[in-house]
Amino acid sequence: MFVIGGGINGCGIARDAVGRGFSVFLAEMNDLASGTSSGSTKLIHGGLRYLEFYEFRLVREALMEREILWKNAPHIIWPMRFVLPYARGLRPAWLIRLGLFLYDHIG
Repeated sequence: MFVIGGGINGCGIARDAVGRGFSVFLAEMNDLASGTSSGSTKLIHGGLRYLEFYEFRLVREALMEREILWKNAPHIIWPMRFVLPYARGLRPAWLIRLGLFLYDHIG
């Protein structure tokens, strides 16, 4: 298989293909992850914001994929704690708590 592009998608496709027994050639014009992937936050998340649009299946799938990545690469993937600021008037606090509870338990 010939994969063009050594960003997150190209490297992910190449790794998956090798895992399935394919011979893979990966071509990248510059250094690996030097294009769009270099500007990424590098966060692997489950799409918390999609809960607001009732995309429960999408969030569940993203969280499941996140767990697979964490299992496969624990040396470069680890949990991070965040402080979520709250401002009155945007969303009620109970709704934010409910969303975070769902996010923690949906995956």
